Amino acid sequence: MNAPSRMLVALSLGLLCASGVGATQPTAGYRVLHRYVLGGDQGWDYLALDPAAQRVYVSHGDEVVVLDAEDGKPVGRIEHLDGVHGIALAPARHRGWISNGRSGEVTVFDTATLKTLGTLKASGANPDAILYDPASGRVFTFNGHSSNATAFDAASGKQLATIALPGKPEFAVSDGAGHIWANIEDKSELIEMDPKTASVRATWSLAPCQSPSGLAIDVAHRRLFSVCDNKTMTVLDADSGRHVADVPIGEGPDAVAFDSRRGLVFSSNGESGTLTVVHEDDPDHYRVLATVPTQTTARTLALDPKSGHLFLSAAKFGPHSEQGGAHHRPPLLPGSFTVLEVGKGP
Repeated sequence: MNAPSRMLVALSLGLLCASGVGATQPTAGYRVLHRYVLGGDQGWDYLALDPAAQRVYVSHGDEVVVLDAEDGKPVGRIEHLDGVHGIALAPARHRGWISNGRSGEVTVFDTATLKTLGTLKASGANPDAILYDPASGRVFTFNGHSSNATAFDAASGKQLATIALPGKPEFAVSDGAGHIWANIEDKSELIEMDPKTASVRATWSLAPCQSPSGLAIDVAHRRLFSVCDNKTMTVLDADSGRHVADVPIGEGPDAVAFDSRRGLVFSSNGESGTLTVVHEDDPDHYRVLATVPTQTTARTLALDPKSGHLFLSAAKFGPHSEQGGAHHRPPLLPGSFTVLEVGKGP
């Protein structure tokens, strides 16, 4: 999801356990409740959660591991993938879609059986974020290496359009009512799209945000939350693009989630190894409630709206090789890939 330079900084810290940053700050009762060790030696990106089925979808190299959200036990795997980035779900259609960055394809699967149903070809390079929009009945991939997005018909899989974007797209969200938004990482901007016409409606600045990655939405209050490389979460009005607030978060964020039941925003910060918990006092005012130690590299997350728990992927990495140079990715330590469950506990 993120630029290579940001990733490498996070990975170089991977041998550390839970970061001490923020450890002396209040945690509002949140802590790591469980660690589910999945093993393997491949990288990862997004997680997704199906609240009705209580399933957590975890990207992991060439497969997606599906966990039971209540006990963390694996219930299945979707295999033979190629550089998984994201997972989009439409349980009412019994369909899911997985973006494969290396092959430039989308894998279609049955959410009930987890069986692969087919493969779609994206019209751009490195499909990264992927989104199902219920209002239009379309699936969108956001193609990081070609600065565009591809629209597919969710029912037939037919490719419908290619949408040019002003820069490298990152995470995207939908309000389910005819609007899609996506962060533009290399321009520090946010775009609004019309999913039915497959066009960009507006482009808004996220300044002072730098390199936005994760994006979440408060649909009821029309607020968008972008987490940024310069330890900032920027809040915009979803209808006008008005700058609402900036909230301090940790280092290396790559995902954000909004809990509408509890009025909380969560930022997963992979470099500092923390989870920032932010309270929405009202639509224009936000305050940090807690900085919760997680684990270095725990940069992506998914929220279970039922329990209020968060699921984050993390692993440990070996030291840099002297021959590899500053930009060489250190090796992932075999068997260290883990999903953390964070929530309120005794």
